Amino acid sequence: MKKSSDNRSGNSKRRPYTNKKSTHSKPLLQKIILIVLLPFIWSLNKLWAVLWRTVLFCSLILFGIATFIYITLPPYEDLVDGRARGSVTFLDKNGNTFAWRGDQLGDIITSTSISPMLKNAIVATEDKRYYRHFGISPRGILGAIKTNLKAGRGPLQGSGGSTITQQTAKLICLGKEYNPNKWKSERQYEADCRRITKTRKIKEAVFAVIMEFRYTKDEILSLYLNRAYLGAGSRGFEAASQRYFNTSSSKLNIGQSAMLAGLLKAPSTYAPTNNIHKAQARANVVLKLMHQQKYITNTEKQFFILNPANLSPRGSTNNSSYFVDWIMGSIPPFLTRKTMEDVIIKTTFDSLIQSKAEGAVNTILKNKLRKGSLAEIAVVIMSPDGAVRGMIGGREANKVGSFNRATQAKRQTGSAFKPLVYATALEKGFKYNTIVEDTPISISVPGSNTWTPKNYSRDFIGKTTLTDAFKLSINTVAVKLSEEVGRDNVIKTAKNLGLYNDLPNNPSVALGTSEHTLLEITGAYSGILNGGKYVTPYGLTKLRLKNNDTPLMEKKFTSKERTLSQNTTEQLIYMMHRTLQDGTGTKANIKEIEAAGKTGTTQNQRDAWFIGFTTQHVVGVWMGNDKNLSLTGVTGGGLPAEIWREIIIRISDDSSYKQLPMIRPKAPPTVLNGTYRNQELNLKSDFNIFKSIKNLFKQ
Repeated sequence: MKKSSDNRSGNSKRRPYTNKKSTHSKPLLQKIILIVLLPFIWSLNKLWAVLWRTVLFCSLILFGIATFIYITLPPYEDLVDGRARGSVTFLDKNGNTFAWRGDQLGDIITSTSISPMLKNAIVATEDKRYYRHFGISPRGILGAIKTNLKAGRGPLQGSGGSTITQQTAKLICLGKEYNPNKWKSERQYEADCRRITKTRKIKEAVFAVIMEFRYTKDEILSLYLNRAYLGAGSRGFEAASQRYFNTSSSKLNIGQSAMLAGLLKAPSTYAPTNNIHKAQARANVVLKLMHQQKYITNTEKQFFILNPANLSPRGSTNNSSYFVDWIMGSIPPFLTRKTMEDVIIKTTFDSLIQSKAEGAVNTILKNKLRKGSLAEIAVVIMSPDGAVRGMIGGREANKVGSFNRATQAKRQTGSAFKPLVYATALEKGFKYNTIVEDTPISISVPGSNTWTPKNYSRDFIGKTTLTDAFKLSINTVAVKLSEEVGRDNVIKTAKNLGLYNDLPNNPSVALGTSEHTLLEITGAYSGILNGGKYVTPYGLTKLRLKNNDTPLMEKKFTSKERTLSQNTTEQLIYMMHRTLQDGTGTKANIKEIEAAGKTGTTQNQRDAWFIGFTTQHVVGVWMGNDKNLSLTGVTGGGLPAEIWREIIIRISDDSSYKQLPMIRPKAPPTVLNGTYRNQELNLKSDFNIFKSIKNLFKQ
């Protein structure tokens, strides 16, 4: 009984229920899982071992590259001027800048030396978090990607979210210097530096971060201020400020600052010299950004939107390219197109004369040239000493490298050549009142048919005076004179007065069948005004390097020996004066200003000329077309003479009213009933004729 009691008491402490099957299956399941995962665990262990070593290795490499870049980055001062070539600055006759070539830099500026408004405009437009990031701006990049996707572009197409530091890294081409052996031109080098690829964006970001460690924020911004291209050949904000507003970058107002900052988006598109309205519209965008970021008040924003910045008078002068290209072509390339220095060229150019001449041309052509006409025009204005004051090379807007019809187009001069024939005749004893005959003439030309020149009027007037034959531009008389005094002598006179081109030794040379540029023939007329002393037309007076006053080239006024006697030129100028009074050039006549000149029209009206002078200016005008086709209804005594007159009126002042150095008969010489009626001459004229007769006997 006791025993059973013990059993009951033992049963009262029962062991917990266990499932023996479950206990044995757990280790088995773990083993199965372990076996299954073992390859993955092994792979992960191996991968981790490779991964951390790779990361460490790459980090070391990147650290080495970054350290190398950091160490090799030159001092800030060495990066400020990033131009691969120098610049050429042109000064007018008064010493004022009027044109630029190459890359203009201006004085070196810093972020603290410029106008605070300019600094604020740049930061507001390009990188509003500039002083808060470490070279790259993740928020800016994400914002740019969002903007690009919304516009239907790829994430990296269009807006790039680049910081000013990244843009500066681009400007210094990630530290790569220009190598002329690798890149054909600086433009190609810059295009390569500005390529947008994923790899390049990564390099640019890394480089930007390194720059932040190497330079201060103000130094990076200063590099940006000096190296950014801002259109019209301007490198940096100082050059642009001088180019567009003729003022220092430290003195820019809010409107001017906004316009310059706006150029960073697309310098050529928004350059105010190309399109002032686009530049002003872009400036308005910058003004709104400046207001949003509290750099300016709403009142200031509205004021400069209503009163936008405009080009300075000097900045808006864009009418000198023909003249500048001519000067550039006359100087060795190592001092102009390929210069490694900053060159300063003092010239004879007169911006006011150029502007007035262009206004005169535009007025006449607009009112009197038929619409759709292909006629081109060229104008040269020079002082009697050969100093070129203005030049127009065509009707198109001045563009660098345009074909210059004033200096490059060699055309037949027609009757504009006749003064040289008459000058030769006067040198050989003819006089302004000598009687000549306008009658048919035929000349046998070896190897060709008999040549019979005709007058423009297609008729003949018989006996006339040399003055009347000249002012009426009678062809037969010019040919007879040339044959009588000798073609060789006529050609010699032409060459002595600067017409060096091949002059054909045939009878038609007297009618201007040789080809010359407008500049050359206008220069020859200056020799006549100078009393027979020819001067070479010139535009450069001094060339020097910037910050060095010692000239490398210098032009001083020098005239050649007298090639025509004073007696000859005084008679010839009188005959040219009569051309404007009652000859073929009456449309060029100005009552208040004493002037002389000659018309010229070539065969089939392909070329029309008027060249003349006052005591102050020698002006040549040519009209024709580039295909050498006829000009319907245009002759030298028509539009060219009218343009010449309008130019002279606009550029003349009281000093232009001086008398020409010519003989002054009391009345013009005439022929009455086939006999010359002698007119009384003043004492000066009598004395000149006496000297001429004396010289004739000496011969």
